[in-house]
Amino acid sequence: MRKTIDRILALLLAMICTFAGAQPGYPDKPIKLIVGFPPGQATDIMARLVADRISRATGQPLIVENRPGQGGSIGLAALAKAPHDGYTMVLAATASMATNPHLYKNIGYDTLKDFAPISRLAEVPLVLVANPSAPFDTVAELVAYAKANPGKLSYSSSGNGTLSHLAMELFKQQAGVSLAHIPYQGSVRAMTDLVSGNVLLGFDTVTVTAPQIASGKLKALGVASASRVPTLAQVPTLTEAGLPGFVASPWVGFLFPKGTPADIVARMNAEIRKAVDDPGVQKSLHGIGAIVHTDTPDEFAQVIRSDYDKWGRLVRDSGARVD
Repeated sequence: MRKTIDRILALLLAMICTFAGAQPGYPDKPIKLIVGFPPGQATDIMARLVADRISRATGQPLIVENRPGQGGSIGLAALAKAPHDGYTMVLAATASMATNPHLYKNIGYDTLKDFAPISRLAEVPLVLVANPSAPFDTVAELVAYAKANPGKLSYSSSGNGTLSHLAMELFKQQAGVSLAHIPYQGSVRAMTDLVSGNVLLGFDTVTVTAPQIASGKLKALGVASASRVPTLAQVPTLTEAGLPGFVASPWVGFLFPKGTPADIVARMNAEIRKAVDDPGVQKSLHGIGAIVHTDTPDEFAQVIRSDYDKWGRLVRDSGARVD
């Protein structure tokens, strides 16, 4: 009899342990969504768009809290210190996860150890653009011109160590060319000088470049995504243009702090997927040049690991430092 009671107690204990992490009532209070960029910036717009849909679906507010600074890293540092109970998350960008840790001495988090990936939301591919006066109209012509005039062709970027800088470093490596780097303080200044012809070449996102391409102020040579971008369907990928496997397509994705229960991660992953299935959300995302791209937590973790290694190598190769 005693043994039977012990077995029953052991079974009950096992069941309690199994389901202790499960929270069928989740969420039962507001969730904070940290965005490491100012209000009105593209990442903030995407965060609020999805937060609204998730709030409606769950019946609990998903409150966006802007923590701008250090290229999105201030927000990630705050998440790393937050409780891992599923009530604090972040919409992070590639730069803050994959390049900033290699650029800054004191970042406040470990990309590979401090977070529980949920899902990507979207990609915003970079586009290789040139001033209309540039003596080349294709990637092949650009490479030929650069090889015939080594070091004479300059390109703009939105700053040292930014993805627009590192993407061109990748281009230089794959194409075997020498180009002079002119860093600017932000995308607006870089684009202004590119449009005016003070520099002839540069990378920036679809969001930034598409209006300039449509107006004829810039010409597009290639998109740095795995497939063509719907809003620039006539522009070839850089792989199609002769640089096999060339991808520089920044993403934004959702993260919880490390240690958040797996069932909560799975529930939020499902809510994100439902949110982006909404035709209105997709239309809004496409309107700012974003390509919807969700995945499983494990798939997202693999993307983070791969990009951390890829962009970290390019930071080291370029010698870029911020502090």
